[in-house]
Amino acid sequence: MALTDPIADALTAIRNAARVKKERVDLRASRLVTEVLKILRQAKFIYDYRLIEDKKQGILRVYLTKPNESLRHITKIVRVSRPGLRIYKKKNDIPNVLGGLGICVLSTPQGILSGFDAKRRGVGGEVLLKIW
Repeated sequence: MALTDPIADALTAIRNAARVKKERVDLRASRLVTEVLKILRQAKFIYDYRLIEDKKQGILRVYLTKPNESLRHITKIVRVSRPGLRIYKKKNDIPNVLGGLGICVLSTPQGILSGFDAKRRGVGGEVLLKIW
């Protein structure tokens, strides 16, 4: 089965696992999802992720929390831009999520960046998601 939107599928799996308080979740591997997970790890919304090789495209195992830790960091994940409606923002219009409590992730000419990094570098791009 072909994936139309791998980011939306990954975010849905992470959202559902966080709601039922799972420690980890497995996703289909892709470079775009890996870059988004890198941003989420830097912002401490996930604990870690690992690439597990298989005969196909690979599996990304996402660890949502440390073992034996009950605190969940993810309250809500919203996919902003989607294949049917792309949302682009200039460097001055990058959204501020919940007054700085959350982050937005953008696809820019300099790669996948958080909203804070994109503002600091002075680049705009496609707003992929918001998380808080």
